[in-house]
Amino acid sequence: MTLVFVYGTLKRDGENHAWIEPQQFIAEARTAPLYRMFDLGGYPGMTRAAEGLSIQGEVWSVDEVGLARLDVLEDTEGGEYERVKVQLEDDFARQQVEGYLYLRSVEGRRDVGACW
Repeated sequence: MTLVFVYGTLKRDGENHAWIEPQQFIAEARTAPLYRMFDLGGYPGMTRAAEGLSIQGEVWSVDEVGLARLDVLEDTEGGEYERVKVQLEDDFARQQVEGYLYLRSVEGRRDVGACW
């Protein structure tokens, strides 16, 4: 099982929640203030940023089949997102948690702050 941080449409009230719903919800969480989130047209993309924010999201325990499904949704093969270790705060600060970082340009995209 892998801990995965989600911050957008995969969250419990999000339109893509069905992709992660069979997995186990652990808790709400926040990243360390190292990231920014941008509106990509109906879904967000999180990037690393020198002047980052603490992005709000959820941590889920995801099995290998679930990870493979999420990688398809996030188009890791096509280079849209990359699943990497993300740094969280509080209870998760010392745990290995992965999340999806947006790899393409965010030039001209609206910064949406800390919560999608």
